[in-house]
Amino acid sequence: MSRHLMVVLAFDGVQLLDVAGPVDVLNTANEQGADYQVLIASLTGDAVRTSAGVRIAADVALADVPRKVGTVFVPGTPDWLRAIADRPLTDAVRDLADRAERVAGVCAGTFPLAEAGLLDGRKVATHWALADVLARRYPLVTVEPDPLFVRDGKIITSAGITAGIDLTVSLVEDDHGADLARAVARHLVVFMARPGGQSQFSARLGPRNPRSEAVRQVMDAIVADPAGPHRLEDLAAMANLSGRHLTRLFTAEIGSTPAEFVDSVRVEAARALLEGGSDAVDLVARRVGLGSAESLRRLFLRTLAVTPSAYRARFRTSRR
Repeated sequence: MSRHLMVVLAFDGVQLLDVAGPVDVLNTANEQGADYQVLIASLTGDAVRTSAGVRIAADVALADVPRKVGTVFVPGTPDWLRAIADRPLTDAVRDLADRAERVAGVCAGTFPLAEAGLLDGRKVATHWALADVLARRYPLVTVEPDPLFVRDGKIITSAGITAGIDLTVSLVEDDHGADLARAVARHLVVFMARPGGQSQFSARLGPRNPRSEAVRQVMDAIVADPAGPHRLEDLAAMANLSGRHLTRLFTAEIGSTPAEFVDSVRVEAARALLEGGSDAVDLVARRVGLGSAESLRRLFLRTLAVTPSAYRARFRTSRR
């Protein structure tokens, strides 16, 4: 059945795990009773060299892929600029997507999909480090920075690298039900539904370059003392502005309100304390200006989708 013909597009420079992760999930599903036909296709049928230097053999050339395809997987590459400049590649993505019942973009695979015009007007996910770049480059695409994968019509896109495994497990569940998908997840020792979004893996506060000296002054004061009260009226007085004007400047220049920036700084400070120290959660909360463990818990759940205790357990050490 074309519905279960799964085609993974491979090309030079592709991220190895973007290909291997979905392929392993699908082949494990077959071992559990699924009926997927998995093909790795390159433009010419030749082997490709991944960004890790490992060569992957292709099963078929693009021209030999059957006309009807169940799902096409478009993996990403660290050199996404080269990928979107490769016209034969973006043409191949467009052609396969037109023929497929579903299109799965893995990590930076969203870039060739967007370049091919397939994501206009859609919501998508991509690697957290590329979300802002994707949104700026393709303004008709709505980039969701936190979810591990996003469905919009027949297109499903995943966050960074290993999230392609999460995406593929969800496709197996669509096709064969939760029991078989659960068996796949159990065999591969992965989550059926991974807790939290990808914001919990993101780097510390990203680059923020406000134009106005007033906003820089207020931001510096907040970062220097996350535990401070940081009431809007006090921050505005520091900058010799009204609270409304300061809020407008913050929103225009860094994309958040002063209160949201304070929350983000406190979350980052708490993350550092949880990763590097052994203070109780309530003490961490007080040290970052939140007053109680419950306040910190609510802020973590709202911004990272995990509790402080779960975050510490997940990121403090790789040892058990």
